Order: sequence, then structure tokens, then C-alpha cells
Amino acid sequence: MVFPSDAFEPNGDLDEEFPLGDGTAEIDATVQCPYCGETVAIALDPGSGSVQEYVEDCEVCCQPWAVSVSYHGDGHAEVSVRPLES
Repeated sequence: MVFPSDAFEPNGDLDEEFPLGDGTAEIDATVQCPYCGETVAIALDPGSGSVQEYVEDCEVCCQPWAVSVSYHGDGHAEVSVRPLES
């Protein structure tokens, strides 16, 4: 089986959608639940864009958070969670 020379390129098409520069994108973060105060590790998906907003439930108290993720060009992620507004 023959593969194109860029088939195993680590950033391949991802660079077009999410330019990482010379860094490596963070794929996890530690946040504090705005409801119960517990520290929780969450997974991040750099392939979903440099600015993200989504809803995730706390794995401790099951309350919903509004999660904001903003990636810098070096792959560092700024992550914040807040109570989901009704």
C-alpha cells in the first residue's frame, strides 16, 4: 500500500482550520466548578477552532456549565467555566 508523502504529517489539514504556529495545542485543562467548587479536569478539542463555546456538565455535581475556550497561536488554551444561564 502506498501513501502520499504528507499522509502522516502531524498537522496535515488541521493547520488550515486551526493554525498552531510552532507550539502544540493543549488538550486538557483543570477548572473549578462554579456550583460545587470542586476542581475538575476536562478534555479540550483544538480541532474545533481557536474560539469555542459549549455546554458541559460537572462530573461531580452534574450541573451544566458554559465553557469558553480560546487558543493562542502557540497552542496555549485559556479556559473558563460559568453557570449556565437559564
